[in-house]
Amino acid sequence: MADVSDGGVDADEVLRLIDGLAGVERHQSREDVAFRVRGKGFAYLSEDGETLVVKATRDEQAALVLDNPVAYERSHCSGRFGWVLVRLAHVPPDELAELVTEAWLLTAPRRLTAGRPDVVG
Repeated sequence: MADVSDGGVDADEVLRLIDGLAGVERHQSREDVAFRVRGKGFAYLSEDGETLVVKATRDEQAALVLDNPVAYERSHCSGRFGWVLVRLAHVPPDELAELVTEAWLLTAPRRLTAGRPDVVG
């Protein structure tokens, strides 16, 4: 498990954050826990609970890695999205909450996101 002595978060906090989002399905594999909305993935928690890969825009991916390479690493790109590997021990809880929520917003259908104060348009 991640050492969160420097203000990071652990896997339990990730699960609490994601459990608070509508329509999320969990899928366990040997390597990770996948989080999906209507069959589309938005986050993947490693088996050891130390890293989380989240969906982001390509611009967000680049900004995160440039700003804090200790906490963030470019994972891969797919279409218009850039996936970010997050080292949980190095990310403040409020920042992780924002990343997870944004990943969910990029994936969830409008009927699930409607009425949320963090959704524009």
